[in-house]
Amino acid sequence: MPETEPAGYWTRKLEQMGLELPTVVPPVANYVPATRAGNFVYTSGQLPMADGALAATGKVGAAVSPEQATDLARTCALNALAAVDGLVGIDCVVRIVKVVGFVASAPGFNGQPAVLNGASDVLGEIFGDAGVHARSAVGVSELPLDAPVEVELIIEVEG
Repeated sequence: MPETEPAGYWTRKLEQMGLELPTVVPPVANYVPATRAGNFVYTSGQLPMADGALAATGKVGAAVSPEQATDLARTCALNALAAVDGLVGIDCVVRIVKVVGFVASAPGFNGQPAVLNGASDVLGEIFGDAGVHARSAVGVSELPLDAPVEVELIIEVEG
């Protein structure tokens, strides 16, 4: 949050953008959606869940187009922000530190960085300079529930 902005800054920014964070996705196994260590929040990998179901399934470059996957990565990032909001409140965010994304890739598909731009772009739209982050984009053969994309965040929060 910019130091000169009052409390509630990110909440108002989301409202101005017409964005509403989704409900926190319940874990599908034995973990929590997000955990805090010091001034950092680490999210678990978030799938492209919308209204309690995967928005798409399959491999990117086969059943899922790269463009579709980019939108799904955006959904994953918003789900991760919802996990942060549920743990500490979105207005505690200081900056996005790192994005790690996994793309279930069909043989020969190597556009993982472009897919993960969906997550990076929405974080930049919301947080501006505080959304600039380090990132890894990894192609994998399978993801849980046959999801095409999974995204996790590391976020610095107020002490």
